[in-house]
Amino acid sequence: MKTTTDDPLRRRALALGLHGVLVHWNTIAHEPWLTRLIELEEAERKRRNYERRLRDAQLTATKPLAEFDWKHPTKIDQGLIQELFALHFLRDAANVVFIGPNGVGKTMLAQNLALHALGLGHTARFTSASAMLTDLAAQDGALALKRRFRRFTKPELLVIDEVGYLSYSDRSADLLFEVLNQRYQRVSTVVTTNRPFSEWSEIFPNATCVGTLVDRLCHQAEIVEIAGDSYRLKEAKERRTRRSRRQPTPAT
Repeated sequence: MKTTTDDPLRRRALALGLHGVLVHWNTIAHEPWLTRLIELEEAERKRRNYERRLRDAQLTATKPLAEFDWKHPTKIDQGLIQELFALHFLRDAANVVFIGPNGVGKTMLAQNLALHALGLGHTARFTSASAMLTDLAAQDGALALKRRFRRFTKPELLVIDEVGYLSYSDRSADLLFEVLNQRYQRVSTVVTTNRPFSEWSEIFPNATCVGTLVDRLCHQAEIVEIAGDSYRLKEAKERRTRRSRRQPTPAT
């Protein structure tokens, strides 16, 4: 005979914290509406959980992966990128680094990875390098800084965008190193950069930790190199061409 502790439906109600339902379980366990009630509550909890994680992720508007133009870059490993979307690197607490010039889709790919991870129940956060480092540097005191670090070290996936677009102080290098160090071999980080690692000493010109920082980032990391002209410039040129074609020819 099946006991209440063996009842899968009751366990689902317990997981949802439906205490009023559980108190009256013996009375209502055979009601035809009970399964539907629990299904509706599970769906609503799942929806609200996803919306909360999506809000916390701070993703900006981005095109879906289906709109990525794989033919535009002159160099891109489509197979490797599609493999990344299986999210095995999250399971292995490995990192991903997208390296390439401006406008080749690094941010779009990184954001889509984060969005895909959210859809599968993971936590994620997106930030530019400048926003994160400015935020951390603005904290007043060790305790406030420790609390703020959690914003960037807790998510299962952290996307740090645009490393290399600005130069930073040695203090910023130390802060970035600390974020990567706290996440090291525990959770995954995705970084986009327009500079090869050989030039990172120019991003942090006075820092002594650059070599160790790169070592932490690249250990067990997938390095994705993308080359090509800016897709944004290509779109801008196409818009100008379309506008010029629509302009009426002056009367003679």
